[in-house]
Amino acid sequence: MKISATAKYINREVLRLALPSILAGITIPLVGMADTAIAGRLGSAAHIGAIALGSTMFDWLYWNMSFLRMGTAGITAQAFGRADLRKAVSTFMQGMAVALGISLLIMIFQRPYARLFFLITPTSPETMQLALTYFYIRVWAAPAALSLFTVRGWFFGMQNSIGPMLVDIIVNIVNIVASWYFALHLDMGVAGIALGTVVAQYTGLLTGCLLLWIYFRKYRSYLDWKDILVKDDLKRFFSINANLFIRSICMLLVYSGFTMLSSHFGDMALAVSSIMMKLLLLYSYFIDGFAYAGEALTGRFIGEKNENAVKLCIKLLFTWCVLIGIISTIVYYVGDEWLLGIMTSVDTVKAACRPYLVWLYVMPFISCIAFTWDGIFIGATASRAIRNTMFYAVAAFYLSYLILQPVIGFQSLWIAYAAHLVVRSVAMTMFAPHHVYARVHAG
Repeated sequence: MKISATAKYINREVLRLALPSILAGITIPLVGMADTAIAGRLGSAAHIGAIALGSTMFDWLYWNMSFLRMGTAGITAQAFGRADLRKAVSTFMQGMAVALGISLLIMIFQRPYARLFFLITPTSPETMQLALTYFYIRVWAAPAALSLFTVRGWFFGMQNSIGPMLVDIIVNIVNIVASWYFALHLDMGVAGIALGTVVAQYTGLLTGCLLLWIYFRKYRSYLDWKDILVKDDLKRFFSINANLFIRSICMLLVYSGFTMLSSHFGDMALAVSSIMMKLLLLYSYFIDGFAYAGEALTGRFIGEKNENAVKLCIKLLFTWCVLIGIISTIVYYVGDEWLLGIMTSVDTVKAACRPYLVWLYVMPFISCIAFTWDGIFIGATASRAIRNTMFYAVAAFYLSYLILQPVIGFQSLWIAYAAHLVVRSVAMTMFAPHHVYARVHAG
């Protein structure tokens, strides 16, 4: 079958944006794996559990703020498609202002937040103390971490994935090296892992600022601080981001709920869930590369009002996501024991993980459609549909767990996680005609 010139061009654009994101994405889960692996060499399952809970504390904060990246990417991509560069620049400024304001609130309320977290998260005293040590150090990276959400989103919206790739690679390399050096070489333990993250985030922010200057200094003429306060633009920015914020809370209820519910089964189960989820994230970052390409290109083609390009782009994105799902399953099946060996040297923890390895094999097929639709819907700024989808997904997760937990125990968490992914895939497929394709003709 002959492939049209338009399809070839869009496929090149998909790969141009996706491949750098995948390269950067490979390093992102390596940080979590490295943190877990370092903790796994500190002497007990409590250290692994502490890193899992400490990371979950930031998931509660940072996943809720991921709207800064998503909203910035979608709005900027559509402005880029319309050649409205003034709007693109003002969106970046709005995102940065919100990021810095929220980070200030996080710094002010860090201790009440930590107390609330452990009121609803039962764990051993040793694990809790280690997790608090981690949290109170890493929280000082909040201004850099939230600003980087906006920086990454704006780069993608401007059809540039090289900038985020360079930022992510530098952040993650510095994070791994610094955490290892502080935690093991200087014998700082969990505190060293946290300090390594702080150093890495500020290094990343400096890198991002430098890259913005290199790539986009020609857009300085569009910089006008008054544009931040344009009423209609602010209303749209906060409307989209409010829905994405609620969506992030729902995601948090699933992913962090998974970790917290694991803690009810003891420190060993918590260690198992941490290791398994880190291994699953290794696959998801490959899919995310194409989801980010979907954000940039769907938004751009909607801004251009190019219906044919939108349809071709979505078709190509799903072709790639299914291929990655197949390859990922093969890699997990062949390399499961090797991957476990990377994550921990404790034989009892490895043995506890083995009954759940089957989820490494099946999860790519269950999740690839949902992850790809996420990027497409974000590019279309279909934030209300994304929000509603997550309402259904959260219900599926907790209902599945509550029904199955008395019967099959810890295994029920994995079935619940799979159920929420299936619901996301089905719901967004049903929403797509009205909330994605129809947007080409809206406005």
